[in-house]
Amino acid sequence: MKIPFTLIVAACFVGSILAQQPSSLAARAVDAEAVLNAVAEDYVRLVLAVGQHDPDYVDAYYGPVEWKKAAEQAKKPLAELAGMAQTALRQWHAVDATGLQGLLRERYVFLGSQLRAVEGRIAQLGGRKLSFDEESRLIFDAVLPEMPEPQRSEILGKLEALLPGDGALVDRFEKFENQFVVPKDKVDGVMRAAIAECRRRTRAHIALPEAEAFQLEYVTGQPWSAYNWFQGGARSVIQINLDLPFRLSQAIGLAAHEGYPGHHVNLGLLERTMKPRGWVEYQVSPLFAPASVIAEGIADYGIEVVFPLAERVQFEREVLFPLAGLDPAQAARYGEVIRLKRELGLVSAGISRRFLDGGLTRAEAVERLVNEALIPRARAEKSLAFATRYRSYLITYEAGYQLVKQYVDARCGSVDDAKRRWEIFAQLLSASPVPSELRRP
Repeated sequence: MKIPFTLIVAACFVGSILAQQPSSLAARAVDAEAVLNAVAEDYVRLVLAVGQHDPDYVDAYYGPVEWKKAAEQAKKPLAELAGMAQTALRQWHAVDATGLQGLLRERYVFLGSQLRAVEGRIAQLGGRKLSFDEESRLIFDAVLPEMPEPQRSEILGKLEALLPGDGALVDRFEKFENQFVVPKDKVDGVMRAAIAECRRRTRAHIALPEAEAFQLEYVTGQPWSAYNWFQGGARSVIQINLDLPFRLSQAIGLAAHEGYPGHHVNLGLLERTMKPRGWVEYQVSPLFAPASVIAEGIADYGIEVVFPLAERVQFEREVLFPLAGLDPAQAARYGEVIRLKRELGLVSAGISRRFLDGGLTRAEAVERLVNEALIPRARAEKSLAFATRYRSYLITYEAGYQLVKQYVDARCGSVDDAKRRWEIFAQLLSASPVPSELRRP
């Protein structure tokens, strides 16, 4: 349910473009928008229909209630849905995209990319077998980057220096990290303080929807650590999974990723901008789609935007450590260890890819996650449970993070200007492109 990259322009932009074009181009643009409106409605109905075969597929929907009810009542077979997807793509291909500019061009690209992903997901649900990379390229318009071995060795070497002692490095990491477990009766206070500060910092740079709000819940028995369920009306339900011990570093990470300036802000801004235009394709968010790569990339990179490392360490030491009843003396060392551990995300994703492609048994994958990605065993098992359920979706975090970071860094230049970084990032929050567009120079 992500929108074209030029969305930040004013609502009158399309009209002004058409007025400036030769009459033939203007007519083509009007005709293209009329066709795209029809394609968009077919797309939404198709996504809802696929959701009847895959309970994870529809991540958010806040369109007409009757469309959802119709999909639930009909529950069309996959073969019929495949035909519907092909028909919608033929209609999309029939659009004369010559001369389309700005908002209309971006809408055209977005719908085509999303429809191809729907078609691919239907084929998967029907039994089509693909390798991990084939699947991620088809569904997400991206592949998992590789981490060079020297880079992994350098990260592990730095962690060795930060965590000296006997025994395996993963054991030393787990022992160190266990010093920062937040008692269960203090998790809510720590989370709410982290969310409040992330919100305050985000509001200093972005005008949020007036009615925006969220409901915070705690759950168990899920394969994910946290989830944002967008409800429409700029409101979300944010759930935190307490199956495993909650570490202090998770507070700001989850507050930013799921809330501010992550998914909650991203979806609220899309809704505020797109609803008046009547572009219905943005009222549904299929989980397995190219837009998810940018959404997760925005949410992960947003952690660094809202809280640069030094400021994060200071806030954790002065506010969150005391709230959790923990000793803040090692806050700086803890922050550096967690930063380095975050960089091993590509390693863990690569191991999961090999496991899903059959190159590793489950036991072998767990051992590699433990020893090469420094994921304690219980969390490694949870990680593989996530990978088994969501498969190539796991690339959205690493591929998305790298894409968004590279895009923003390239436009910031050599000067680390926080104001400029927020400006560029805010554009992405309001107008997520598909991955292939973001990769363009």
